[in-house]
Order: sequence, then structure tokens, then C-alpha cells
Amino acid sequence: MIGDVERRAAERATSQDQLPSVSVVICAFADERWDDTLAAVASAQAQEPKPLEVILVVDHNPALQARFAEALDVTVIENSEVRGLSGGKNTGIAHAKGDVVAFLDDDAVADPGWLEALARRFADPDVLGVGGLTLPAWETERPRWWPPEFDWVVGCTHVGRNPGIVRNLHGSNAAFRRDLFDEIGGFPTHIGRSAAGSRPLGGEETELCIRAGQRFPRGKFIFTPQAVIHHRVPATRERFAYYRTRCYAEGLSKALVTESVGVGDGLADERAYAALALRRGVTKGLAQALGGDVDGVLRAGAIVAGFACTTAGYVVGRVRGARPVR
Repeated sequence: MIGDVERRAAERATSQDQLPSVSVVICAFADERWDDTLAAVASAQAQEPKPLEVILVVDHNPALQARFAEALDVTVIENSEVRGLSGGKNTGIAHAKGDVVAFLDDDAVADPGWLEALARRFADPDVLGVGGLTLPAWETERPRWWPPEFDWVVGCTHVGRNPGIVRNLHGSNAAFRRDLFDEIGGFPTHIGRSAAGSRPLGGEETELCIRAGQRFPRGKFIFTPQAVIHHRVPATRERFAYYRTRCYAEGLSKALVTESVGVGDGLADERAYAALALRRGVTKGLAQALGGDVDGVLRAGAIVAGFACTTAGYVVGRVRGARPVR
């Protein structure tokens, strides 16, 4: 970090016990997630120390915004940017008054201590953002064939993600310095998920983190498993059809990310992950099958299929000029 951003960060982090003020932003868009969103807001309000504020951004749904405003004692605003998750996050950032802006998905619940675990890592002035551990809350149960290496498909932390410095954070459970957005801008609105499109795209937080790292080479993003949330996985997302579709959409999203930040930075972690974690996952699954766990073959096959679908999506995205595909 450099200049005014570094100075302000150092002033706020004079000791490990002096926590920055935190604004929690939750983005909502669907009536079907009413109960989930209420639970997400309640888990944010229950944190100790308490957040400076909780901001609920409703994505171009005035009736839902009015309903939440009546039911909740938090700031409820409408997405003032383009429809989609990035626009909602940017709207929340614009209204946030905290030193740090933390994001929680509208279908996730934070454990006690979540916010403190995120906030404490900002004592290091070079830390630009901090992410936590996201665990899947399956509506029924984890499918026998589902490999933990692909838990990112349902917005959760995958096997192989180690604590410490990481290239990028996962948007469902992440906090950033508020000043960072003043320096580099917000989340890219042409990348990521939107209720207006059918594909489960992503990658907006990846693009932002890489862009921030390019701007501030000394800056760090930290993954801390002490900041825990539980992300609901509905039965519709426990099916192989969703798994395949989400992997393909991730490939499309990676094409958009590399268009913005370059192929080298945009795929550095993915290449390492494919070469090590996925290879280990396939080997482990086959070894389990030889040991009598026949589901190991299914998990190994799902890893191969997921990687193939993601690669196909990336190739299609690059061929089409990395334009959003709906």
C-alpha cells in the first residue's frame, strides 16, 4: 500500500487490540431467500464486537426492499448501479462508513467471532483484504460423488486452500479496506452473477483482488479459517447438472477476468491448483476405490468432468472475445 491509503491504515492499526470499524454489506435479490436473508442479517448483528452498521442492498426489487425495510432494523437500500451482484456490492460500498467493508452472502450465516477474526488481521497495514472459511450447509447431504476440491462450485472453501497469503478472496466471506475502493474502483459490473442472466457466473472478487495486487505490490490478501460462515446449498445445487453448468460458467468468468488483468495473473493460481490439488484429488479417489470405497471413482470422475467443463468454458469465452455469455 502507498500514499494516503498506507498512512490511514497505519493510523488505524496502532495496536493489535485496536480493531477497525466494520460495515457489513449483504446483497439480496429474491423473495425466495427471505428467511435466509433474515438469518444472515441476524448473524451479522449478533457479532461481538458489533459492526458499525449492517447494509442490506436489494437488487432492483422495490417491493422486496420495502418489505425488508419494514421488517429489519438495518439500513436497507436499492442497488443504484446495474443489476447484479457487483452493482449491489458497489452500492453498499458507496454507503459504507466503516474503515473496513465486509461482505456476507444473503444465504449464509456467520458464526460468532466471524467479524472479529476478519477485523484483527487488518492490524498489518499491508493487508488489503481478509477472507474466511465458508462451509457448505447442504439441504439434504453432500452427494457421494461430490469432491471437496470442487466445493467452490457452491461458493464454499475448497480443499487445498491453505491459511495465509492468497491471490484473491472469495466474495461470500470477505472484508476489504474501505479506502482500497477509492484507489482502484469497485467490483467490475461486466463480470459476475446477475439475476438478469441465467448462467451462474462469478469472478468479480478475483478480478478486483488481482487488480489491487497489481496496483499495490506490497499489499496482501489473507485467508483465515477462524472467520467461519455456513453457506446454504439448496437441493437444486446438489445435482450434477448444476455442478457441470457452474463449472462451465466459471470458465467463462475466467475468460473475462483474464481479459481485464492478463492471462499470467488471471490463471496463475488455477494452473497451480490443477497441477497439484486436482491431481491429488483424482489419485486419492482412485486409491479409495481400490480400498473398497466405490464412491472414490465417482469423485475422481467428477474432478475430471469439472475440470473439463471449466476448461471448455474458458476456451469458449476466449474465442468469443471474453464477452458475457447468457
